[in-house]
Amino acid sequence: VTYFINGRRETPFPGEERGLVPSPKVPTYDLQPEMSAAGITDTAVERIRSRDYDLVIMNYANADMVGHTGVIEAAIKGVEAVDAGVGRVVLATLSVGGGLLITADHGNAEQLIDYSNGKPFTAHTTNPVPLYLIVPQLASAKLRSDGILADVSPTILQILGIPQPKDMSGRSLIV
Repeated sequence: VTYFINGRRETPFPGEERGLVPSPKVPTYDLQPEMSAAGITDTAVERIRSRDYDLVIMNYANADMVGHTGVIEAAIKGVEAVDAGVGRVVLATLSVGGGLLITADHGNAEQLIDYSNGKPFTAHTTNPVPLYLIVPQLASAKLRSDGILADVSPTILQILGIPQPKDMSGRSLIV
């Protein structure tokens, strides 16, 4: 996620700190569908509680990587691991007065059967993905329903009170 949020730049920006939690070394992720969700959660919660960061960006790869296996039972376990982690991250963030924006760039685990032939479906989907804005100060805010991925960064910038660069083509989802 870092590479894409940084405009396809590998080198960290000044002031940027990265914390990478490695994925497990298994032949296929259906063999360990929880992947590194607990470690990712622990790292995020620790950083959130430290109050040293204005922004924490994280990625749970479970629904994507386990979804590619097409093993429904494993995908369920992977999503359950993410659900448990997200719950902890939400509680930690709200406990320090922060806010969250939770979304995905594509679907995968929500469709594991090819509707045309009943066989496993292992590719990314083009289904709409949810976006959750959990910011107590914006509890009454309305969000546009026509958003696209390019609108996520402008939304984050608006929440942080940072002007949007002219090169950024998206627009904030907050109406």
